[in-house]
Amino acid sequence: MKFLRELRSVLNLTVLVAGLGYFVDLFDITLFGVVRVASLKDIGITDPAEILQSGLLIYNAQMVGMMVGGLLWGVLADKRGRLSVMFGSILLYSFANLANAFAWDVTSYAVFRFLGGVGLAGELGAAITLVAESLPKEKRGLGTTIVATLGMLGIVAAAFVGQHLYWKTAYLTGGFMGIALLFARFKVSESELFQKKTDPSRANPLLLLTGGRFLKYICCILIGVPIYFTTGILFTFAPELTAGLNVQGTVTAGNAILYGSIGLTLGDLLAGVFSQWLKSRKRAVAINLIAGFSLMLVYGLTPGLTSTMVYVLSFLIGITVGYWAVLVTMAAEQFGTNIRGTVATTVPNFVRGSAALAASGFAYLKGEMSVATAAIVVGSVCFGLALIALTRLEETFHRDLDFEETATGPETAPQTSQSST
Repeated sequence: MKFLRELRSVLNLTVLVAGLGYFVDLFDITLFGVVRVASLKDIGITDPAEILQSGLLIYNAQMVGMMVGGLLWGVLADKRGRLSVMFGSILLYSFANLANAFAWDVTSYAVFRFLGGVGLAGELGAAITLVAESLPKEKRGLGTTIVATLGMLGIVAAAFVGQHLYWKTAYLTGGFMGIALLFARFKVSESELFQKKTDPSRANPLLLLTGGRFLKYICCILIGVPIYFTTGILFTFAPELTAGLNVQGTVTAGNAILYGSIGLTLGDLLAGVFSQWLKSRKRAVAINLIAGFSLMLVYGLTPGLTSTMVYVLSFLIGITVGYWAVLVTMAAEQFGTNIRGTVATTVPNFVRGSAALAASGFAYLKGEMSVATAAIVVGSVCFGLALIALTRLEETFHRDLDFEETATGPETAPQTSQSST
C-alpha cells in the first residue's frame, strides 16, 4: 500500500505525457522488426537471404539516424529547453512514420527509417530529463520508472498491431498516434532547473570531452548495449537464429518480440522498484546484467528447445534487460543541468545505435560460424563491456541535480551516497 501511495504521488501530467510519448516512441521503433518480412515481401523482396540482408540495412539506417538525431536534439535540449525537443522530435518521427507506409523499394524504406530514427532520437532523453528535474530526488526514480513502463507497453502494442494489421496500416497507426499526442504536450511546463540557468552558452556539449567526463559518458553508453543487442538480435532475428538451433516448432519474430517486450515492460517496472528498495542504481543494474547473460547462454546452448520454450526464454531475458529507465536516470544524474539534456538524449540513442554495430558483427560472424554461436559471441562482448563499465560509475541515487558543469568539473559538488557494485 505504501508503494502504491508513492506511485500515485509522482503520477502528474508531466510524468503521464512523458510516458505516453515514450509509448509512441517505442511503438515506432519496434514496428519494423515485427513487419520486416511482410513489408519486404510486399515491395518485391522474396529470397530469405535477401530479406535478412535488406532487413539489416534498413534496421541499421534507423539506428544511425537515432545516433545523428541524439546529437542534434541533445544540444537543442540544453540550449532551448526540454519541451522544444519533445515538440520537434514528435513532429518529425510522426510524419516519417506515415511515409514508411508508402515505401516502394529498399532504398526509400531505409531513407524513411533513417528520418524516423532522427525524430525518435529526441523523445526519451528530453522526457527523462524533464521528469528527473521536476521531482524530488527520493522520488525521481519512481517517476522515470513510470515513464519507462508506459513506454515499454508501446513495444507490446507494436508486436500485437504489427501481427494483426496490414503493415502499411500499422505504420499509419503509429504516425497518427504521434500527431494526436502532440496536442497533449501543450499543457506540460518546462523544467524549473533549466529555467534557472542564467547563461545558455554554458550548454556546451564539448564539456563532455574534458574534466574526466568523457570516460563516464562512454561507460553510460556501454551499460545499455546489452538491451539493444537483445531486442535487435535475439528477438528481431529469432527465426534465423533458432533455425540454426534446430528448435522444434516455428519461431516468428513477431511472437519473440511480443513475449520479449512483455518481459521488458515487467522488467523495467521491477528494476525501478528494485533500485528504490536497494537505494542503488548500480546494484540493480548489476544483478540484471548477470541474470541476462546467464539466460542468453541457456538460449543459445541448450539443445532440444521447443518454440514455446524459446518464447519463455525471450520473456525472461526481456525481464533481465528491462533496466532502461534506471540506466537513463543514472546517466542523467551523472552530469550537470547545462549538459544533462545532451547526455540523457544522446546516451539512449548511442545505445540504440550500438545495435547497428552488434547487428553488423552478427552478420559477419554468422558467415564464419553457426548463427547461434555468432549471437553468443556478440552477446558476450556486449554483456562483458557493460559490467566493466558499471564498475567505473559513481552511485547517484541520492544525488542533488541542482548543479552545472564547468571546464574543470561540477560548479557545485553534488551530494552522493557512494556504493560499489
